[in-house]
Amino acid sequence: MNLPVTVTWGAVLLALAGTRVLGCDLCAVYNANSALGASRSGFHLALAEQFTHSGTLQEEGAAITDPVHQFLDSSVTTVIVGYNPHPRWGVSLNVPYIHRSFRRAEGFAVDRGTESGLGDMALVGRWVAVLQTAHEYSYSLSFLGGLEFPTGDSDRLSEEANEVDTPGAPPSGVHGDDLALGSGSFDGIVGVSAAARWRRLLLGVDLQYFMRTEGDFDYQFGNELSVTGGPGVYLLFDEQKTLALHAAFSYETKARDRLDGVRRDEGIASAWYAGPGLTFTWGERFSVTLHGDIPLTIENRGVQTVADYRVRGGISWRF
Repeated sequence: MNLPVTVTWGAVLLALAGTRVLGCDLCAVYNANSALGASRSGFHLALAEQFTHSGTLQEEGAAITDPVHQFLDSSVTTVIVGYNPHPRWGVSLNVPYIHRSFRRAEGFAVDRGTESGLGDMALVGRWVAVLQTAHEYSYSLSFLGGLEFPTGDSDRLSEEANEVDTPGAPPSGVHGDDLALGSGSFDGIVGVSAAARWRRLLLGVDLQYFMRTEGDFDYQFGNELSVTGGPGVYLLFDEQKTLALHAAFSYETKARDRLDGVRRDEGIASAWYAGPGLTFTWGERFSVTLHGDIPLTIENRGVQTVADYRVRGGISWRF
């Protein structure tokens, strides 16, 4: 995902692809995978990181007082190994490692702790349906599809069946589904990405949809839709290296989770984000991205800690 026009679109997607904040962190995995579809065959390796700090307590979309100072910090480090047998299509294996630290109300007590371990791995395929390049412009359209496997620990989901409110006690904003490292279910992933360049100006749009099935403890995460896009400009553009500045806007929405078939009245319903991003490439094999997201508005159901900011980035190398 590097400089010449043939791979410009890949760098754009890595900078623009969004990762959802809606209860699962596959977003960090999918972020890097979107950029791995450069127009070359062979192996590729990437390391992606996303950190999200959630420290604002909301009830039905409005901030409320939080005497316990609850928070949830989530870090997802993902290794992506892929192979393109053909420049137009390929497959990658996404292996996430998740670390979460939290502080929450538990009745009249305060519960603090950490959860860490392997998350749900995903196998994702990519097909570049359209790729047109020229000296002055380029544009592309690609499709993604895959399957997420229940490799992460889902034990925290058992809390959802036993969660009760203590009269007079502060409400908890960090729930079992927020802390679970896996879903215990096989889930589908589909997506479409489009990118265009005219001279030094860039534009990219990325859409992802996650289809959830029932997993462990009769718990089913709601289906999720994420749309991210925005303009960009090359600050540096030559045959050896590029540096692009991006402005990305994200919309994310999630259906209600279900427990034993009954819809849950908690969790994030929708969110809007905006933030800057940088993409640096060197030659035709190496790229680095860094992106920051600030929430514009977050609508939630029930009581929930919501994101104050998130930072994501990645390093990739094509062999």
